[in-house]
Amino acid sequence: MQALILAGGRGTRLRPLTVYTPKPIVPMLNRPFVLYQIEMLREAGIYDITLSLSYQPDKIELLLGNGAEHGVSLRYITEPMPMGTGGAYKFAAGGFRETTIVLNGDILTDLDLKKMVRSHAGKKADATIAVYRVEDPTRYGLVKTDEDGKVIGFVEKPDSDIGINTINAGIYILEPTILDLIAKDENLSFEYDVFPEILKRNLAFYAFFFKKEYWKDIGTPESYWRAHMDMLEGKLARLREDDAGPDAPDVATHATVDKSSVIGKNCTVKPGAVVSNSVLGEGVLVEERAIIENAVIWPYTRISVAAEIRDSVIGKSCHVGRNASIGSGSVIGDKSTLTDYTRV
Repeated sequence: MQALILAGGRGTRLRPLTVYTPKPIVPMLNRPFVLYQIEMLREAGIYDITLSLSYQPDKIELLLGNGAEHGVSLRYITEPMPMGTGGAYKFAAGGFRETTIVLNGDILTDLDLKKMVRSHAGKKADATIAVYRVEDPTRYGLVKTDEDGKVIGFVEKPDSDIGINTINAGIYILEPTILDLIAKDENLSFEYDVFPEILKRNLAFYAFFFKKEYWKDIGTPESYWRAHMDMLEGKLARLREDDAGPDAPDVATHATVDKSSVIGKNCTVKPGAVVSNSVLGEGVLVEERAIIENAVIWPYTRISVAAEIRDSVIGKSCHVGRNASIGSGSVIGDKSTLTDYTRV
């Protein structure tokens, strides 16, 4: 069995954070996001992983290498043109024909893939789709199933509650028979092209239901920030990994950093500063009396004296001036400069 991570998008919804950083490697608790997906696959015993890329692929390959450091074997393909999710799957398969787990490249979850694989095999399915229950089904495309969990249809963003609240969670297990349904070198979508064809041909197509597992699409700044808050709260504790070692941060005796915060290596937090329930990337400088609450600060950013940052995301290599105030929901792109006393 092999895995394919669909990471070819330009991360448009996540801008300005993805202008210089492709979405698969945006930092999540100071680790490239895609490492959480790679770790999940490795724990399920899946070591051959292909990343389907398009936007700034060299940055991703340079950072992750051949995967040996992470206990897997990574292969990279770059789409020659926009191919959609289904087209990218066909292109990535090449001449290989084996069972494949496919993940959308913006899904953060602690789903036990071993259970999903066992369910797929036990039902002798041609395709299995992970589905997640949501409180507001009108915001999503829905997956309709029968009593046995067989997929019988899809409903696009209903105007009202229709008694279905299960959405496509962006994780699939596909047999080689599905490849035969996809034309070569065409831009095709799983949702609009491949899945309807599976239903049309009455192939064995089943849903695998999330129970209490965590799931979030981190494709927008708000959901990216919220995922960090969830992780700091311990909802994905097994995935959390703090930086430590000889490059440990320098936190002044009279600074306050609470236990839930994650402070990257080579950070400096000066006297009187307060860091609460936040993530500081590598090399962040927090000067005297600055206050950082419920925030995500990317590497090498400088927070000047008495600045206040709350409920926000600040990109890489930014400068936040003295007494500046950055309020709830703010997202500051890389290399930005906020002058003294700025209010955002």
